[in-house]
Amino acid sequence: MSNLLDYEINKELGECYLFMGEYEKSKEYYEKAAQNTTEFSAPQMGLATIAVQVGDLDTAIFHYQKALEIEKVDNAFTGLGLIATSRGLHAEAFDYFKNALDLNATNTVALGGLVQEGYALKRVADVVAYVKKFYEETKDPQIKITLAGCLINLDKKEEAKMLLEEALAELPDNQDAKDLYAFIAA
Repeated sequence: MSNLLDYEINKELGECYLFMGEYEKSKEYYEKAAQNTTEFSAPQMGLATIAVQVGDLDTAIFHYQKALEIEKVDNAFTGLGLIATSRGLHAEAFDYFKNALDLNATNTVALGGLVQEGYALKRVADVVAYVKKFYEETKDPQIKITLAGCLINLDKKEEAKMLLEEALAELPDNQDAKDLYAFIAA
């Protein structure tokens, strides 16, 4: 039981120091937490975050992968996706973002990354189901606009037009929705 308590204390201290931007102290406590128990991915995620903050992406990849060995967490896949995107590895990034969304359909960063990579790879059709699922779970009208953009790309303009009309009813001042609607009407 004391290992679990030590883990919690060290993890919390790691989080606090990370929040304050004291990366060395944070790293020290996350490493202690990782030694206390190997049941949780949080220390590895914390160490990955520190590595990203200091620009050591190879170390970040190591810790994200270590976190995934412990438990499948969407944020580890998202982090790997962001690094892959930054390195121009679009197909890898696409797969990482899909994996993240398979675990958590409402991971906003992963959805944004997947949409971006879907356009880059000309795989927008593969993105639509994820955008629809995100919308079903959140009812966020902004996502209707994203979905409409995907549908326009796929030449499904009537379906996109309906979505944009619905989005504009909820968000009448949204410039993106207005621009897309004008594009369809042209």
